[in-house]
Amino acid sequence: MEGGSLKVTGILSGMMLTEGNHISGDSATHWDVSNAQVFVQKTTGWWQFYLQGGAYNLPAIGVPFLSTADTIKNIYGPFPQGYLKLVKGNFNVEIGALPTLIGAEYTFSFQNMNIERGLLWNQENAVNRGIQLNETYKKWTAALSWNDGFYSNRYTWLTGSLTYAFNSANSLAFVGGGNAGAYAKNTLATPLALNNEQIYNLIYSYTKGSWVVQPYLQYTDVPTNAKIGIAQGAGTKAGAVLVTYNFKRGFSLAARPEYIKSTGSVSNGAINLLYGPGSSAFGFTVTPTYRKDAFFLRGDFAIVHAANMTPGAAFGPAGLNANQPRGVLEAGFMF
Repeated sequence: MEGGSLKVTGILSGMMLTEGNHISGDSATHWDVSNAQVFVQKTTGWWQFYLQGGAYNLPAIGVPFLSTADTIKNIYGPFPQGYLKLVKGNFNVEIGALPTLIGAEYTFSFQNMNIERGLLWNQENAVNRGIQLNETYKKWTAALSWNDGFYSNRYTWLTGSLTYAFNSANSLAFVGGGNAGAYAKNTLATPLALNNEQIYNLIYSYTKGSWVVQPYLQYTDVPTNAKIGIAQGAGTKAGAVLVTYNFKRGFSLAARPEYIKSTGSVSNGAINLLYGPGSSAFGFTVTPTYRKDAFFLRGDFAIVHAANMTPGAAFGPAGLNANQPRGVLEAGFMF
């Protein structure tokens, strides 16, 4: 719905998830609302804004399912994103609760080719409060943000991105960020280790005709800092390829192979960033999708395989299983 320069859109969707080797305290099957959100935005003029509110879920492979009610309560609240945007030519400033510059996947399920986010996304922040400067010059696009990282409400994070567009189909982006300070806060939205990390991406994007191909590399480092509870730091090295092919008549197929390896060991007391210090994991997700006008229907079929895991830190009731298969079905309407 549009009125003048104001645009109001929304999404209503539900999902069903079933998985093998669920952890203790979880269950094998879940039903929930995946999105019940409204978006209000003004995209013209020297001042613009974006407001997003409602219910949402943030499913990701390789980690336990969190209900929509608990997600809203413990992560970003009922208004997860919203910001003011001031525009002058090719330069603009955004202030508020902003989507992160980090990574190749977006925060909410309807924004992505897969329903669930991947293993690399689990190391990244998603929404941060702060200020962001954006500039476009010929084939270059740059952004710089001062923010609160993993929603910590302490403004010590700096993130930036630099993208070069070779042509209309190919681009390469370097993204980096990290905490310039140190903070001992530890909640679901602000995990201690990740909020004190440095993280870097190299993202290549190819979009032409029916194809979207996006390989990217990721490196993270959490430094040792005993004062905030990190007795021995660690990091990760990872890579993923996001691929989508759009068929005719509203059908598409997406696939996401990915691999991640963490550093450290149990013997040296390193923090756990995956399935125990020094563990690694391979994930593969495939997502067929059908769209017809406002209606969409899609399914995720995913498998995560962990290696060099610490007993008790992987899958299954006792945390001893190396594999977790998962299937998700999502249907809804975008208006």
